[in-house]
Amino acid sequence: MSQVDLFRVLAALALLLTAAHLVGRLFARYRQPPVIGEILGGLLLGPTVLGRLLPDVQGWLFPDDGPAASALALVHLLGMLLLMFVAGMEMRTVFSREDGRPVLVIALAGMVVPFALGLLAVRLVDTDRVIGPAGDVTALTLVVACAIAVTSIPVISRIMLDLGIIRTRFARMVLSVAVLEDIVLNVILSVALGMVAGSHPGAFGLSQSLGVTSANGSALYHSVASVAFFALAVLAAVALRRLRGAASPGGAARTPGTVAVRMAVILAVAASCVFLGVAPMFGAFVVGLLSGAAAGARRAGPGEPLAHLRAFASGFFIPVYFAVVGLKLDLFRSFDLWLTAGFVLVACLAKATSVYAGARLARQPKAESLDLAVALNARGGPGIVLATVSFDAGIVNAPMFTTLVLTAIVTSQIAGWWLERAVSRGAFPPDGPGDGPARESPQAPRPEGHLTNSA
Repeated sequence: MSQVDLFRVLAALALLLTAAHLVGRLFARYRQPPVIGEILGGLLLGPTVLGRLLPDVQGWLFPDDGPAASALALVHLLGMLLLMFVAGMEMRTVFSREDGRPVLVIALAGMVVPFALGLLAVRLVDTDRVIGPAGDVTALTLVVACAIAVTSIPVISRIMLDLGIIRTRFARMVLSVAVLEDIVLNVILSVALGMVAGSHPGAFGLSQSLGVTSANGSALYHSVASVAFFALAVLAAVALRRLRGAASPGGAARTPGTVAVRMAVILAVAASCVFLGVAPMFGAFVVGLLSGAAAGARRAGPGEPLAHLRAFASGFFIPVYFAVVGLKLDLFRSFDLWLTAGFVLVACLAKATSVYAGARLARQPKAESLDLAVALNARGGPGIVLATVSFDAGIVNAPMFTTLVLTAIVTSQIAGWWLERAVSRGAFPPDGPGDGPARESPQAPRPEGHLTNSA
């Protein structure tokens, strides 16, 4: 890397980080999802704004290829891995036995029905308008179906926290349903990404060694690999916990290298996923999920290793990740108004209607069922991650990438607006002290305080 390339990388990162934090803080001040501000910060530096005003400067600072572009792409990848790790880590124990039946019914209805409608929708439209250079219609179908069915845990939990309803039964049900949905949909997305990765000319990994080349064989292999990876990771975590418990009955001591060890585990698992044909983002998500489960319902305090890692990720890598998402958006060349409007309408109707029907089937009141339908319609960070990884993999083209990102933004804004008005009419009475998903004291850190500065 030359001195010029080094300067461009450092200057680009400084500009992206500054823009993301400034606009993100502005949005947070007005009780809007900070992730949207971070994306807009990157948008200002991309072809939509800076590229229109000073195209030569924008092209020089943010080149499409070369060493500087590769370095920025690496930081972007690390940001995605840490985002998925923190998102998984935040999925602490939120389930309540008394809510088991309604949560399961709402999760099934809110996931299966939108996903099925997404599968059907791809068959009814001209895929040439949205398919990416990979040309894989099956992967495209899975991505679109996931985009319609996905729910954002970070954004909706931050909204509920800011509105003071994080301790309510409503919040517990929303987060419980979202956890179940996101685990399943991450497995499906991993399958779609694995199918495309295995078809590239420079493909690498176990599927190539086994000679898996056919479309059906690839779909079967990556489905089995994703599920098997998740199952083995859970078994390994359980075995490791038992070994630690046997070795130190009084509790394992914390070591200064815990953060470094966790980072090494994230990178090693992500590398293993690449070899297995599983999406590396899913590996980071599983590591975070198991780390959060090991920590239990107790919130990590400021001195905890997990808190250090969360702060490390949310202070630099995650904001840069979302800023790069905005940097990739070109609203002049890649914005299809009718595609975006149609997709937002279909996605909102499919998700909200199915969740409402599931809630009513679970015998929830009409008003609460409607609130659940709007809250679980927010796609936020997971919807944006889905858009970026599918675009980078060549599954979707630029207009569809823009549509998926804008869908995540619009649905998050709608959820915040709706719940704010629901609170004003006294819709969510608290369960009482100690209840709620975070199980924290009023002085405890916000459950999504670090993550949702970015997600």
